[in-house]
Amino acid sequence: MSRHEEIARAAAEIAPIPRGEDGEPVFREPWEAQAFAMTLALYERSLFTWSEWAQALSGAIKRAQAAGDCDDGSTYYRHWLAAIEALVSEKGIASEQALAERRGAWDRAAHATPHGQPILLKNDPLR
Repeated sequence: MSRHEEIARAAAEIAPIPRGEDGEPVFREPWEAQAFAMTLALYERSLFTWSEWAQALSGAIKRAQAAGDCDDGSTYYRHWLAAIEALVSEKGIASEQALAERRGAWDRAAHATPHGQPILLKNDPLR
């Protein structure tokens, strides 16, 4: 079983991964693929089990739905990213403050990057 099949199986009961006609995961934006890859990398480093991952993803989805998430699939990887952040924080890998600072840096970099150019952290004006 491939790495992406393992994570797909773990997420299937909670929220199946969006797939294309070929059965491969589908990503609408590059950051979604990066979040997927980051999850695999963190799992391979034994940061969490697939059971813990599924629980974190389920929690992220439930919190979003309680807050009025549109639940049309367009926010799937936002929940995915929230689950990664929750696990990283819970496991003491990065603090909530560090995660918030990094989100801010990416946001500032995105606003400072010319349209059509890759968004890089070095574009953060506060760097």
